[in-house]
Amino acid sequence: MKNSGKPFFPEQKEMFCFRIKKILNHVRPSHKLTRDELALQCGRDSAPVAYDAAIESLLESGQIERLERDYRSGCSYRLIKEKPTFQAKVVRLHKTFGFLHDDQGREFFVRGKYLFGSMPGDIVLARLRPGGEKVHEAQVLGILKENEHLLLRGNIVFGYDDEEFDVPCAFLSRTGNVPMRIDNDLSCDYRKNDVVLAKIVSRGIHHWDHIVQIIHNFGNAEVAEHCVQAMLGEANLQENFAEEIQKEAESVAVLNESEFKNRKDFRNELIFTIDGAHTKDMDDAVSVTKNSETGEYTLGVHIADVSHYVRMNSELDKEAFLRGTSVYYADKVIPMLPKELSNGICSLNPNEDRLAISVIMTFSPKGELLHDAFYSSVIRSRLKGVYEECNQIFDGTASAEIREKYAEIQESLFLLEELTGKLDEIHHQNGRIELESAEAEILLDENHICVGLMPVHSGKTEKLIESCMLSANECAAKFARKKNLPFIYRVHEKPPEENMQKLKDWLSNLHENEFSFSTEDVQPKDIQQLLETCREKKDFPVISNFVLHSMEKAYYSEKPSGHFGLAMKDYTHFTSPIRRYADLMIHRIISDALQGETPERLQKKYEKQVIEAARQASETEIQATRIERNAFAYFAAEFMQSCIGQQFTGMITNIAEYGMYVRLENMAEGLIPVDTLPLEETAILVEESWFVKDVITQQKFQIGDEIQAVCVNAEVSTGHIDLLWAEELPPDEIFY
Repeated sequence: MKNSGKPFFPEQKEMFCFRIKKILNHVRPSHKLTRDELALQCGRDSAPVAYDAAIESLLESGQIERLERDYRSGCSYRLIKEKPTFQAKVVRLHKTFGFLHDDQGREFFVRGKYLFGSMPGDIVLARLRPGGEKVHEAQVLGILKENEHLLLRGNIVFGYDDEEFDVPCAFLSRTGNVPMRIDNDLSCDYRKNDVVLAKIVSRGIHHWDHIVQIIHNFGNAEVAEHCVQAMLGEANLQENFAEEIQKEAESVAVLNESEFKNRKDFRNELIFTIDGAHTKDMDDAVSVTKNSETGEYTLGVHIADVSHYVRMNSELDKEAFLRGTSVYYADKVIPMLPKELSNGICSLNPNEDRLAISVIMTFSPKGELLHDAFYSSVIRSRLKGVYEECNQIFDGTASAEIREKYAEIQESLFLLEELTGKLDEIHHQNGRIELESAEAEILLDENHICVGLMPVHSGKTEKLIESCMLSANECAAKFARKKNLPFIYRVHEKPPEENMQKLKDWLSNLHENEFSFSTEDVQPKDIQQLLETCREKKDFPVISNFVLHSMEKAYYSEKPSGHFGLAMKDYTHFTSPIRRYADLMIHRIISDALQGETPERLQKKYEKQVIEAARQASETEIQATRIERNAFAYFAAEFMQSCIGQQFTGMITNIAEYGMYVRLENMAEGLIPVDTLPLEETAILVEESWFVKDVITQQKFQIGDEIQAVCVNAEVSTGHIDLLWAEELPPDEIFY
């Protein structure tokens, strides 16, 4: 049903849905009804607009079909043979499509015209779409339960006009990039290009039929912080906590020595933390010794016992479950737990007694795990180490002041280097896949405006601590699996064969058949060897990224299916209970097991909770990743506005029909439109997203090429950066 500029009012929608049901009750696959017969039985005369709209909607969604016109009776209709229906939740929308998850966690693709106006969080009735091009392609048949708590972020636009929508002022939603009408009730002032938060006050049968009310204005959309705040508002995330949750946090954030009873006392051990310079939520600490006679290593990984303070079904627990994970962007954090816990009683601050769950691992001189044991413990960290300072100790550039600060733990640092070197070698032999990723630090001024981007790479100490945490996580998963405990595992499945074939084809074209590997029953070691072959190539970051996107996404599950990328049979996330709910739930289960609870009682107590927590942890992880990625794009665009006219070195990272994506040396990514390249317009060839080529001159741009590009525009509200190929600009236009 095309919208002619008038809203689809609630009473019309109700009549529309009624007509849908009436029509479906009368048409059958076995026989046809003429248009007049159907109209008579369904009462078209009483609501012709709703009836006609219902017919068109059922035709569009493929539920009924229009048969050939008969000169005596006109066209007729027949029900298309039904496929089984299922309930699902709308999880995300894009401009022209969306995705559903059913109760088994399976994902379904839905084209925009088959979404039935559904929004994220809605519970819908769906079925596989007849003739769909994708294996898991569905269509929404109806909305069973609307998401009443849905908030939308978007921009205020004026003069929005296209074939389906024509209003002087509209709300352009970032959820699907859809224009919506604004309710006349001006409960919130707004101006053109403000970024705002809105709620739907009237639903239609298409997204553009919805009517919204603006409930909060964050300000100009060309300020990155405004866009981030709107995004957080849409996700219902905020830095502060409700008063009752805050009071509960304050009441439980107390440490009594009576709590040390029945805990292993490690306070005399040389335990320390290593984190970023500005980290305040330190939930992991380490200790290490070496037996001079046997050559065996003892590694202790001590994790804050957050579960002691955040009890199941408390208000703190319910809020932590909803947030799922802490969200980090720029210099801020949206914490999973209040600061009284995250930065206070649960943070392993130096020279303060803290409750912990400790895993003590014994390794052979070669780095093989000989024994591991878990304890409810009490610890006292001796020092808050900083990655950058420890890296200076390892590379010999540390100042006298830094060497003095780390004097007590210097031997431990080099023991950790020695041990983790052997652990990493074993992991390498097993086939662990080591992808290269680079991040960027966002530099802000006193007004929280981005004034620079600085690429950041992991140093030796970051990798050393990561190796310790991997070992602890592996032991925790093995502990649960062997004892048959209800648990949350970190799962990473084997990549599909078709993904590996696409990767092979892409690499073959990129490097002219230099690589040859089997795509059948691929193993971690196969991908590891591929990466090792490519590691010295200048386009390795791009290759690494394509390998990453060729593999499945890791997720949380109650089933121990192993981790393909790490080449581990047993793996979980145990080491960050301050910032990840999955880890917090795992701590509860391990603590109960250490106190003597039987697996049978634990299954009864946690069986349902781990399923719900695993699903919630997976969904909130995806949400946090999206927020962090979008936040970087907003701040990067904000900085690049000050760089318009400047030339940068960059690498082509992706190619589409409309242009080439280029990652600049400062990690910002922009787009060079194809039609701005020096190619014959009729001769542009984009082949399998590998390269752009002029078939006449043979000039080619391909992924991995290093090029010079000039920034010509940056739009903060979308995070889009527009570039031009520098070589084609006259010298006097490079800076303007």
